[in-house]
Amino acid sequence: MEVFWNGFIIAVKLLLSGDREVLEIALLTLKVSGTATVIAVLIGVPIGFFLALTSFPGRNIVVSIVNFGMGLPPVVVGLFVWLLLSRYGPLGLLGLLYTPTAMVIAQGIIAFPVVTGFTLAAFQQLHPKLKLQILSLGASRLQLLWLMAREARLGLLAAVMAGFGGAVSEVGAATMVGGNLVGSTRVLTTATVLEVSKGNTDLAMALSIILLLLAFSITVILTVAQQKGRCP
Repeated sequence: MEVFWNGFIIAVKLLLSGDREVLEIALLTLKVSGTATVIAVLIGVPIGFFLALTSFPGRNIVVSIVNFGMGLPPVVVGLFVWLLLSRYGPLGLLGLLYTPTAMVIAQGIIAFPVVTGFTLAAFQQLHPKLKLQILSLGASRLQLLWLMAREARLGLLAAVMAGFGGAVSEVGAATMVGGNLVGSTRVLTTATVLEVSKGNTDLAMALSIILLLLAFSITVILTVAQQKGRCP
């Protein structure tokens, strides 16, 4: 408990004093994880919509792959991205390794199946005849997606929250492809691991508390949007 309270006090002091390094790390964390989540949503929601409302040979296999991806070990994703972006990898010429972009790619891959799986479940919970009713009114494919997304918005916001949670809490892949470089790719998770390895448990706890506050703040904003007009 002493470590927790010491960390809490340090976290408050860092936030109130506006510590530049901590603020930069927190902002980079939000930028990387937020961007990865947005990319995962832009790709995962349409795919989840397609899988929920379309029947084709091999669909169950595709859904199984999506569900498998929801539990994919982040370190495996990190290794895969590292191999792609390394000097002798297929995308090595882009020079993206050990940059925030590489971290976005890794976290996006981690968040994508989570968003897709939650989206699939959200659309499948809608009434089966809703699609036919909307199409009978002359709606286009894009309009169909928009109208059904409005009906499934509670589940879709849950998908966004789950995707962001998976991205912001990731550390293995972020370290592997980002390198935990000061002022460049150091985020709250990798900074926490570094401080633990150095024996600075109080500072590590403080960074963990700041990470929890950041994640909680984003979750509260999304929850308010999700539950608007739904509270009894």
